[in-house]
Order: sequence, then C-alpha cells, then structure tokens
Amino acid sequence: MSFVRHFAVLAFVPTALIAQGAAARDSVTPIRPPKNPLPAEAATTGVTKFSFIAYGDTRGRHDGTELQAEHTLVVEGMLSAIKKAAGGPDPIRFVLQSGDAVVNGSIAKALTVSYIPIIERLTQDAGVPYFFTVGNHDVGASFDLADPRRVAGIRNFLDANSRLLPPDGSAHRLKGYSTFSFGYGNTYFIGFDSNIPDDSVQFAWVKAQLESLDRTRYVNVALFFHHPLFSSGPHGGAIIEKQTASLRAKWAPLFRAQHVRLLLVGHEHLYEHWVERYTDASGAHRIDQIVSGGGGAPLYQYVGEPDLTAYTKAGAEAKVNLEHLARPSTDPGANPFHFVIVHVDGDKISLEVVGVDWGKGFAPYRSSGISMQDKTP
Repeated sequence: MSFVRHFAVLAFVPTALIAQGAAARDSVTPIRPPKNPLPAEAATTGVTKFSFIAYGDTRGRHDGTELQAEHTLVVEGMLSAIKKAAGGPDPIRFVLQSGDAVVNGSIAKALTVSYIPIIERLTQDAGVPYFFTVGNHDVGASFDLADPRRVAGIRNFLDANSRLLPPDGSAHRLKGYSTFSFGYGNTYFIGFDSNIPDDSVQFAWVKAQLESLDRTRYVNVALFFHHPLFSSGPHGGAIIEKQTASLRAKWAPLFRAQHVRLLLVGHEHLYEHWVERYTDASGAHRIDQIVSGGGGAPLYQYVGEPDLTAYTKAGAEAKVNLEHLARPSTDPGANPFHFVIVHVDGDKISLEVVGVDWGKGFAPYRSSGISMQDKTP
C-alpha cells in the first residue's frame, strides 16, 4: 500500500508581521511543572541505566489558532512509549526538544494556544520533565542579542519554561540566555542556543561547564541544540549556513577536547545520523550526531551530501573522519514524523527511532534501532 502526502510550505506574510508587535506583548502561560520532577543530582549518583526521549521541530500549520495536529500525533506516541517503559529496567525519565516550537516564537498566542497544552500532556499525564532549547523560529536568525524579534522570542521562551528550567541564579543556568544544564545519573546534559554560536558569553559558559565536570561520575555528555554540524536536507548539502559554519569551526574542537558523546539536533525536518570518529592522546573516540526534526513541522527530503573536505582537513591532527550512518529519503513522505528513545546503560548508548501515523515501522537502519559504540579490536 502506498501513501501520498502533500506538504504546505509555510511563509511569513505581511499581515503576520504587522500583527507581531502587538502579539509579542501578550503574556505566555508557563508550562505546568512535571508531576515527577528529576531528583537532585546527588540523589541519582548511582543511576547508570535509564532512557529519555529526544525530538524537535514541532511548529504547526495553524500556530496561534489551533493545537498542532501533527505534534499531537508525536506526543501521543511518546505517551504510549513512556507508559510501556514505566515498569521496565530503563524507564523514560524526561524529554528533550531541540527547538522550533512554533512558527514564530515572538507571538505569545502561538505558544499558549497551539503548543503549551500539548507539552502539558507530557508533564501532567506522563509526569515527566521537559527540556527545550530554542531554534530559529523561536527567536529569529539574527546574531544580534538586541534584535527585537529575538528579544521577544527569548522573553516568551523564559516565560513558557520558567517552571521547567533550573532556577535563576543556579550554577546550571546562564542568566538572560536560554542556555542551561542538568545531570542525571551518569550522564550530563547541556542545552544551548545555536542561533548565536559566536556569542562569547555563552561559549565560555558551556566550556566552563564541560571543563569542570566530574568525568568519573559523568561518563557520558550529551548536548542538545538546534542547528546540525552536518546534514543532507534543505539546510545542508551544498549549503553552509552561518550557524553551521561557526559550530564546525568553534564548537566542534571543544566537543572533541571534552569527549562529548552525543549531539541531539533538529532544523532539518527528517531523520539522519552522523558519526564523527577521532583520536587523541587517550585513544579513539566517536561523537554521534542525531538529527531528529520530525516533531510535526512540514517534512523535508534528502538533497545531497555536504562537502566536508575543509572540516576533515581542519581536524587532520585528530584524524577526524565522518560516516553518514543513516540517510533520509529523497521523498518527504518517506521521512515520517517521529521521535527517538535514547537508552543509556553505563557507557553504552543505543537508540530506537519511533515513527508515528503512517510512519509506524520506520527503519532508518533496516531496523528501528542501533547501538552507538564501535567494536573494540
């Protein structure tokens, strides 16, 4: 049986821009906190086996007027997965979202009407914590921190997530930014704003977080943000966006130096998996980049491989090489709405990709899952 899907291309129209200023001044209702919040970090020191969900790009076709229908399908799949895993050996403890909640995050009504009620199904019905980091649709694409579109988007982000983020003044929060961190069990997580990768304050904060970690406890480090370092959809291939260029030049060396294990990103509305392998004085390492942008936004397709010659040349001393482990389809309808369940078991990490609606049975690896470690010789 074949399925045919038509996907509308969203565009900003002048009337929406005119309305933006007034709408941005509306207040955003904070998302209700999870019924089962994460324990204090010290209380989870001995936890080495657990799971979490990652996904991104949930913006809908009618943000501000009705609930996001496609995002709802994805969250219903999550609720089912969380319930199923609840009695197992590695229950799903929280959800990470890599950005683009709505079409225009500076419009409060888009969040309040279309997005927040869906997220509260996770925090209230499933009771799990929810951690979100901003994408370009949330705060705009400007590198200027004072850009009005960005200022309004950040304000709405902070208001919506005020009861989900680490508290103001916490060592896990960068004041005035959407950047934060938390630890659970043997894994440390940092969410940062990849819309402004050249911002020195944010970079210094993330660098300090990584450098101060107790790696005896935190054997795994996972970062989640919006823009991929490598991708093969409309934002990648032959195109190198400014954010991508900065992430490759400035952030990738930091990731390698600090042995970051996992990058969870979106921006491309599809699924793909890249592995970067490198060596240093301590031996051979790998960084897995999971692009999961199937949260409900109009689906994308494969357009071509990026030219990574300059990137690998810059990393020649570390013997950097890349593998495109899972490629998306050239047909958007074959890149379904989905989410990813990441399983942590000590220093071993694996994942399963869960397609929803017509995408049930999605198998990007000829199966739905894969282990993310190389075999030792």
